Amino acid sequence: MSAAKSLDALRRDIDRIDDEIHDLIQRRTRIVEKVRDVKKGDAVKIRPSREDEILYRLVARHAGNFPKRELTRIWRELIVATLSFEGPFSVAVCAGDDAAGCWDLARDQYGSFTPMAGYPSARRVIDAVGSQSATVGILPLPRRDDADPWWPHLVADSRDVPRVIARLPFAGPGNGPSSNAEAFVVCPVSRQPTGRDRSLFVVETDADPGLTRLGTALAAAGLAARFTAVWRDPASRGPRLFLAEVDGFVVPGDRALLRLASALECPVNRIVGLGTYGVPLTAEELAPGPAEAPPARRRRTTKGSRKRRS
Repeated sequence: MSAAKSLDALRRDIDRIDDEIHDLIQRRTRIVEKVRDVKKGDAVKIRPSREDEILYRLVARHAGNFPKRELTRIWRELIVATLSFEGPFSVAVCAGDDAAGCWDLARDQYGSFTPMAGYPSARRVIDAVGSQSATVGILPLPRRDDADPWWPHLVADSRDVPRVIARLPFAGPGNGPSSNAEAFVVCPVSRQPTGRDRSLFVVETDADPGLTRLGTALAAAGLAARFTAVWRDPASRGPRLFLAEVDGFVVPGDRALLRLASALECPVNRIVGLGTYGVPLTAEELAPGPAEAPPARRRRTTKGSRKRRS
């Protein structure tokens, strides 16, 4: 067979596979439409835990030379495209001076064609999501030196208050100019545990135990801290709010939070959960996987022949 004929045959194979992929996308869409009918009464259709579990599973089973990051991008586009016909879906992006890269992170997570709007401050993003002018909001990660942090605005028990549901980037940095940018996603929807979660909560107290004692108390309660910060309203001089980001799925009422309140050794007004998120895929998980084994070829045998046994 000539090289030209061989190439034509391979291209026909690719065309057949493309048709099969297209057929499966259409079949997947029809099933998602049935899911939409089941979730008809839900104000917010997004299910962040389910989305994370899909990508965890696909990346873990992936083999061959196709890059895993591109694999996750394909599935993110699939997920968000179907969200768009389950109901209105849009993104509010913090576009202030301290939010470089949030737009790129939002696009990578929520699709190339999803309606997105930039807001000049984190507070405006939170208000937009709380009123459902936008479905989700993208906010820069908190820093200890934030003069006006956004996370105290989530310290409320109302079901309409946005909660952290994801951390970005989920599948490694993109190719934007702010490739080191990181952000949280907020939305007024609860998550379910995935087995690889982190949680955020705020401890409100009139005392001043300090971040060092908070770290000690977290360890005594069996909570592995990833980040802590403290803030107090300079105008009202009200209670201090201590933010903690910890490993595991920890929500209000968890026994670990009761142990924490005891270990702080000072009166605690309340502990408010700010949300949970699935741990992003690691560089090791996104590294090239094992080569895909070629399909086994059956040996031809002549009539009457027998396999030899060793």
